[in-house]
Amino acid sequence: MQKPAISTKAIRSLEDALHRCQMLGMRVSRQRRFILELLWQANEHLSAREIYDRLNQQGKQIGHTSVYQNLDALSSQGIIECLEHCDGRLYGNINDAHSHVNCVDTNQILDVHIELPAELIQQVEAQTGVKIIGYSINFFGHRNS
Repeated sequence: MQKPAISTKAIRSLEDALHRCQMLGMRVSRQRRFILELLWQANEHLSAREIYDRLNQQGKQIGHTSVYQNLDALSSQGIIECLEHCDGRLYGNINDAHSHVNCVDTNQILDVHIELPAELIQQVEAQTGVKIIGYSINFFGHRNS
């Protein structure tokens, strides 16, 4: 018997994330739900420590190990984003291809969806001999005053 195909549709909401967990056969434990809810409420990139601290400040008892294990499981299944940052790993709620704007003043990372002109992609392909199938751009800058 063939398994049903898992949707690769972008996860755009907490409900989408919970549904993807269920489609993948992942148990939606209380702790996993807390983490997903926090990432959608915060709408920013957070470290595991920040996630742990915020959940415990909200009175949601969760251990360090549980936070790390759930973040690893959710990011490895593509349900949440995991960024390697100079300060360590950061987690966000957007799982589809996108780019980032890095504010050097605040260390904030903002998600942005950018579509490059086809001519530019063709130029990159011509220079490298590599067929581009996706991209992510990192912008760096200062906050406008």
